[in-house]
Amino acid sequence: MTFDQKHIRNFCVVAHIDHGKSTLCDRILEKTGAVEVRNLQPQLLDDMSIERERGITIKLNAVNVTYKAKNGEMYLFNLIDTPGHVDFTYEVSRSLSACEGALLVVDATQGVQAQTLANGYLAIDNGLKILPVINKIDLPSADVENSELELIDTLQIDPDRCMKVSAKTGQGIEELLEHIVTDLPSPTGDINKPLKALIFDSKFDSYRGVVILVRVFEGQVKLNDKIRLMSNGSEYLVTEIGLRTPKETKVDSLKAGEVGYLCASIKNIKDVSVGDTVTLASNPTLVALKGFRKTQPMVYAGLYPSDNQDFENLHNALDKLSLNDAALVYEPETSAALGSGFRCGFLGLLHMEVIQERLEEEYNLDLVCTAPSVNFEVVFTDGTTEFIQNPADFPKDRTKISKTLEPFCKVEVMSPKQYLGNIMTLCQNKRGEFVTMTYIDETRVKLEYKMPLSEIVFDFFDKLKSVSQGYASLDYVLLGYEVSDVERMDILLNGEPVDALTTVIFRGTAYQRARAVVDKLKDVIPKQQFEIPVQAAFGSKVIARADIKAVRKDVLAKCYGGDISRKKKLLEKQKKGKKRMKEFGKVQVPQEAFIAMLTVDEGPSK
Repeated sequence: MTFDQKHIRNFCVVAHIDHGKSTLCDRILEKTGAVEVRNLQPQLLDDMSIERERGITIKLNAVNVTYKAKNGEMYLFNLIDTPGHVDFTYEVSRSLSACEGALLVVDATQGVQAQTLANGYLAIDNGLKILPVINKIDLPSADVENSELELIDTLQIDPDRCMKVSAKTGQGIEELLEHIVTDLPSPTGDINKPLKALIFDSKFDSYRGVVILVRVFEGQVKLNDKIRLMSNGSEYLVTEIGLRTPKETKVDSLKAGEVGYLCASIKNIKDVSVGDTVTLASNPTLVALKGFRKTQPMVYAGLYPSDNQDFENLHNALDKLSLNDAALVYEPETSAALGSGFRCGFLGLLHMEVIQERLEEEYNLDLVCTAPSVNFEVVFTDGTTEFIQNPADFPKDRTKISKTLEPFCKVEVMSPKQYLGNIMTLCQNKRGEFVTMTYIDETRVKLEYKMPLSEIVFDFFDKLKSVSQGYASLDYVLLGYEVSDVERMDILLNGEPVDALTTVIFRGTAYQRARAVVDKLKDVIPKQQFEIPVQAAFGSKVIARADIKAVRKDVLAKCYGGDISRKKKLLEKQKKGKKRMKEFGKVQVPQEAFIAMLTVDEGPSK
């Protein structure tokens, strides 16, 4: 079935995490008849196993559904479900570029949250028409009136346009579908112009090669057309075109205003980049689409295969995963302790965890992940500047360093006012600098702090949820680099530095953190048959130490009575053996040791 542009609606669903985006998409699929009731399952568009395990949306997911409106006309809805977590904002920005409208979902029990505002402003900046949707109106604790007022105050939204629905029960969904038809704009674009299509997502298929998700802005693409990727000029023959309904359905062409996928037997993964423009080789467009601003990783960590023979498998897996996750950055590196691996850049700690789990589940890899770190800018005394991603590359000699800069963020926390004191204490302990405080209404307050990124990426989010009983929400934006008093801390096991455990820490909390780290490592590193000293050091100065006692065989077990000198002789013999083992002994570092670097609590900063 073909649709003209006035019968097409391209929109995405944006909201704060857990406000009901995926459930709302389920109801839209159900009410439009895209999925039979017997085949319907919760969060249908969350098709990755890790999404189902965690109960969150990680990847954008585009789906095409048809809807017969009350005016008797058939409409094509191109719907994109988006993640809500701050780490996946990049997925949201890409989704917005393929749409003309956005459903901004607000949980009636929680009201406007940090990511509601962030995603709302993101949609407005992209020129999208916003249709506000107040969800979960069926719950006893729902406060619809207050949620409306917050939307009016914060985003200047007309209260008459607010839709009230329950994505769980289906209440108000039919009225919402009608408003999508009447309130959201149809796409524009000349079908007769040269093809101009935006790649907003992609994935790798073992049989078909790279599968590209595109939004066609001008022209059309048909089967057996020869396409050109404008970023590198490579050309391919289109072998398959289709829509996702949500199953992949083959079609003959995609026209201006439509969203779909295409395959062209692209085996070279490096040829495809998200944000690139697809055009026809025979009649190319002269100007490419604007594309996307390249994301800057905020957190870096090393990923190493447990077996060095899996290095190439890891490389191939990262190549394929980067197609599906354009925010992932990686480059090869070598560690004396862990062998060959990759230094990977992530948008946040959750993003890092997700990538690691996907590599292990989807590609059957056994990985060791080092403790995450941020990018530091080091200015040397000779005037040169260097950006340090890996703490092991941080200079040991402080005399050569003029100053060190670390990234700072603007942090916005929204919370009920009763948790205000706990949150402010937490922010201050994390080296936060108070900026402003705004009361949103009588019960909720918005706090703004300036804080080092290194303090946010570890456990700030978890602690924030803990001190606010889960009610506080978080959003942060990178401000830039500022001078900071930080220093490299090495961890020595049996006198040998382990480069993979090296961190860069704030000097004000150095001793507390060093003490906490060595105590934690003492508990997680398995005992050997020789004593292992665990030390934390600044250069040659050891600032904390703990000893892992040796596993001892009871050599006196069968010495009943007799002369004490015989027992002493046996113990002395054992001692000499331990000394010899210590000289040649090698300490195995388990994954728990790297996790321990994350979970230490060094106490408040001074």
